Amino acid sequence: MDYLNRLKIIAENNGGIINNKIAAEQGVSRAILSKLCLDNKIQRIARGQYVFNDDMQDELLSISMRSNLFVFSHETALFLHGISDRTPFEHTITAPSGKVPSKAIQEECKIYYIKLELFDLGKTMLTTPSGNKVAGYDLERTICDIVRSRNKVGSETFLAALKMYAVSPKKDLNKLNAYATEMKIAGVVRKYLEVLL
Repeated sequence: MDYLNRLKIIAENNGGIINNKIAAEQGVSRAILSKLCLDNKIQRIARGQYVFNDDMQDELLSISMRSNLFVFSHETALFLHGISDRTPFEHTITAPSGKVPSKAIQEECKIYYIKLELFDLGKTMLTTPSGNKVAGYDLERTICDIVRSRNKVGSETFLAALKMYAVSPKKDLNKLNAYATEMKIAGVVRKYLEVLL
């Protein structure tokens, strides 16, 4: 089997992304990956990640494959839940306090930090527009994050998210209240949603 066929299988099994560690396990060295880049067979999209030139890159999957220390949150989670119709200009992630994402992720993403005991609250797998699964927060946790960070996300995003959540058939007000209580923002969430519900 030639190198390109091995890489095609790796890409098919990883949302179109060729990870250099997986490639090395399959007998394709970094030197070969570099040569294939020079020959314009593949292109480097991030450190240790490549795609075939004719493949659409799933940016969210690429970011998520670089670390398991964060989840997509805030504006990016709203977009993945269909509560925002705009692709975020800058992807937003949440990391546990004290865990600093890599410099590359810091340059690409807006980062929020939260206490470790709240980090896993509402954590789930979300589907990207390309159909791949990435770690993110469920809808109720996302609304709590938007309310909690309302001064940082912008009033337009904040109000639009609350209005769309209020009319969403997927909303779970009991879960929202439980999360808001745990995050100590139940009164604030109630104040804003009482106007809309």
